[in-house]
Amino acid sequence: MLEVARQRTDIEWVLNDISQVGWNREFDLAVMTGHAFQVLIEDAEVRSSLTAIRAALAEDGRFVFETRNPLVREWERWTLENAVEIVRDGTRVRMASQVDTPNAGDLISFTTTYTSPSWDGPRISRSTLRFLGLRSLSSMVLGAGLVIDERFGDWDRQPLTEASTEIITVARRAGVPTQEATDDPPARHR
Repeated sequence: MLEVARQRTDIEWVLNDISQVGWNREFDLAVMTGHAFQVLIEDAEVRSSLTAIRAALAEDGRFVFETRNPLVREWERWTLENAVEIVRDGTRVRMASQVDTPNAGDLISFTTTYTSPSWDGPRISRSTLRFLGLRSLSSMVLGAGLVIDERFGDWDRQPLTEASTEIITVARRAGVPTQEATDDPPARHR
């Protein structure tokens, strides 16, 4: 993803662990995509990342990120029967996922097996993602001193509903949290 982004040479793109760099009010915009937020599986990881992001934002700077909506239960479709095939640079790759059971609360662990006729054997990836509900997500964002300006159900800015596959959050730097957390996805959260 960063390789594609770096095609824009008028923007400085930085790959790093936000909690390790110590930026202070340097950025107007921070973006976290590719469901990277869900890799933060412990509360402490989420809090330290959000706190560091807030510190890196300029006054009124924005943080935009997405996470999958747990109400949709997308992981139930991550089965061997729903494998996906793609062709990239002439190579066909099949990706098949299988969720480990039982699941631990909002944590979903799964194994993805990648195969290709051009490879010697399968490649296996084991992962755990966190599916935070709207109340917990809002609480953590607000607790880090960010204010939630908008919420959407996808990157096309469609309203957030219970059936939305994504929770897109647009938050800004603030001194004191001002918004109450809610479990109910609003049509539009401002």
